[in-house]
Order: sequence, then structure tokens, then C-alpha cells
Amino acid sequence: MAGQVRRVAQPPAAGAAIGGRLRAARQARGLTLQQVADATSLNKGFISRLERDEVSPSVASLVSICEVIGIRVGELFEPPATSLVRAGEGRPINFGGSKVGELLLTPGTQSHLQVIHSTVEPGGSGGEELYTLDCEVEFVYVIRGRLELRLATETVLLAVGDAFTFPGREPHTWSNADENGTCEVVWVLAPAP
Repeated sequence: MAGQVRRVAQPPAAGAAIGGRLRAARQARGLTLQQVADATSLNKGFISRLERDEVSPSVASLVSICEVIGIRVGELFEPPATSLVRAGEGRPINFGGSKVGELLLTPGTQSHLQVIHSTVEPGGSGGEELYTLDCEVEFVYVIRGRLELRLATETVLLAVGDAFTFPGREPHTWSNADENGTCEVVWVLAPAP
């Protein structure tokens, strides 16, 4: 069964487990239990127990907490959005490089990040001209071969297992640094351009 995903049915829970989502949302916004308690006029201990799924809130309490932590009540009950892309099945894209095959591994609806698998043939590159992408962070990881990444102020040679992170708005280009072999890399762009 190697390479296959097996889904095991889970027994239905007696009540919806929302505590973990509440805690994650609160922590993501940098709020303490005490701050949420003060803003909602609820007991800190109650909120702590709610985050551990030990108590069931009233609708009014839940609405109040969600308003403070900045999420919709419905988000607590929605199944997580997931996407599976099997090996070699990404959506073909082209950012304008030469001698490169690119597969988008994240769904087009994903706005937080974009993951691209690129296979660069010998002589392949992003072009001679430096370019920028409309994203805050760009990350590249080399799976096979060597990649030369050229920024406005420096050139970096990356080998297998090397990773490099830089601002996406920084002028840059890249090329396969191996004259005889293919270079394979994974790019991560955040947020998705």
C-alpha cells in the first residue's frame, strides 16, 4: 500500500470539538486568556476549560468570544480545507523561464502561500533580466542538481539540500548551475502572488 493515502472513518464525537480552534485563533492574535475574559466578561477558567473542550458554551458566550478573537462562529465548525496533489499531478504553470517545467502544488484558491515544483533542464533559467514577484517571502529548496540564484547584490550557489529565503520583491533571477544535469527545486511564495 505504499504511496496510498488511507482514510479511516472516525466515530462521531458527542459534541463538536472547537476548543483547539479557539485556542489557536486566540494565540494567533496574541491574546491571553485574561484579555479575552476581560473583553467578554466571562470567567478566565471557563474560557480555559472551553479551549480544552471540557465545557459547552452558550451561543451568546461563543459569539462574544469569537468577536473578541476575530473569527466567525461558523469557522469553528467547518471542516478543514484540504487538498491532495499526487506526485507529478500538479497544475502546469509557466512564470516565463526557459527550459523549465513547473507544477503548481497548491490549489489556486490558496492565497496564503504558493508551492511550485520546478524541473530545470541544463541551460534553463529565469532569464537574464532580474525580476520581482508580488509576494513578501520567497523560499527555494534544492532537491536535485545545483541552482544559481542571482540577486541585485549577491549570487548564491545552492546544492542538494540547500535552502534560501529572501524577499519576493527583491530583484532576482536563477539558472541551472549544472551544464549536464537537471536541477529540481521547490519554491514557496508567501502570500501567493
